[in-house]
Amino acid sequence: MREIAHTRVRYGYRRVHVLLRREGWQLGKNQAYRLYCEEQLQLRSKLPKRRKMVVTRVAKIVPAKPNDAWSMDFSMVHPQTASADWWR
Repeated sequence: MREIAHTRVRYGYRRVHVLLRREGWQLGKNQAYRLYCEEQLQLRSKLPKRRKMVVTRVAKIVPAKPNDAWSMDFSMVHPQTASADWWR
């Protein structure tokens, strides 16, 4: 098992189990997993990539009383000096 794991570095216990079965070894996948762990052949677990959105997320403001939170509709805002159909 060690030899297979060192020649094929990215193989996990499942693929090693299949290769051992092809060579004629009689072992179950749970036994292969246990031996794989005992030999400390585990692959390094990849850390999840952090998204910018998760890091910079700001909590929503929950209004405590009426007229506490305001919003603006930007679809109706337009420059006063432009003609009425500047957006068409």
